[in-house]
Amino acid sequence: MYLVGFLCAWILVKREIKRQLVTPERVNLELAHLESLMAYLIIGVILGGRIGYCLFYNLDYFLEHPLEIFATWHGGMSFHGGAIGAIAAGLIFCKRYKESFFKWADRFVWPAPIGLGLGRIANFINGELFGRPSDVPWAMIFPGGGPIPRHPSQLYEALLEGPILFLLLSLLKGKDRYPGGLFSLFLIIYGFLRFFAEFFREPDPQLGFILFGWMTMGQILSLCMICVGIILFLITQKPRTQRI
Repeated sequence: MYLVGFLCAWILVKREIKRQLVTPERVNLELAHLESLMAYLIIGVILGGRIGYCLFYNLDYFLEHPLEIFATWHGGMSFHGGAIGAIAAGLIFCKRYKESFFKWADRFVWPAPIGLGLGRIANFINGELFGRPSDVPWAMIFPGGGPIPRHPSQLYEALLEGPILFLLLSLLKGKDRYPGGLFSLFLIIYGFLRFFAEFFREPDPQLGFILFGWMTMGQILSLCMICVGIILFLITQKPRTQRI
C-alpha cells in the first residue's frame, strides 16, 4: 500500500508539473527535482512513522527493548510521525536545492489521501487497529479483538482519509492566494477527520485514554496538527510584506 500510494503521488504530481509549467526547460528541472524529492519523502515517511510510533505510542517498551525499534515486521507506524518525517525531509530537500517548501507541499498533499486511504484498507485486511465494541448491524469480530463485535473503524478512516479528504482538497485546490494554503488546509481537515474517527477506534491497549477519560493519543496529536495548520494558514495567506 505504501508503494502504491507513493506511485500515485508521483504520477499526479508529475502531471501537475507538466500542466502548470510552460517552458520545457523548467518542466525538465522540476521533474528532476520530483525524482529526488520522492526519495527524500519515502525515507522521511518510513523513518518518521516508525520513530513516531516508538515515541508517541510505546516509549517505555522501546526504551527497555531498543533493538525492537528496527523490527518493523512486528508492526507499529504512526501517521503523525510519518507526517513529521515527510515535512522534515521536504525541508531538507528544499533547503539543499533552494526550492520553495510550500510550493512542493501543496503539490504533494493533494494526492496524499490516496495513500492514506489505501493504508487504512491494509489495516482492515491485517485485522489491526480495529474499532470499539458495538452492536451496529455491520459490526465485525476481529481475530485480535476477542469475541466481541466491533466497529470496522479502519473502513471509516479509509473513507474519511481517502475519498472524502481527496474530494475536499480537490475542491479547495487553487483557491488559496499564496503557496502553503492547501498544505495548511490539509493539516486542519485531516486533523478534524482523524479526531472524529478516533471515537470509533479502540485506543491502543498500552495507552488507553490519555486525557479526560475519553481522549486518545491520536486525538491529542490531531489537535496539535489542527493548531499548526491554522497558524500556518494565517501566516502563509498574508501578503509577504505582512508576514511575521
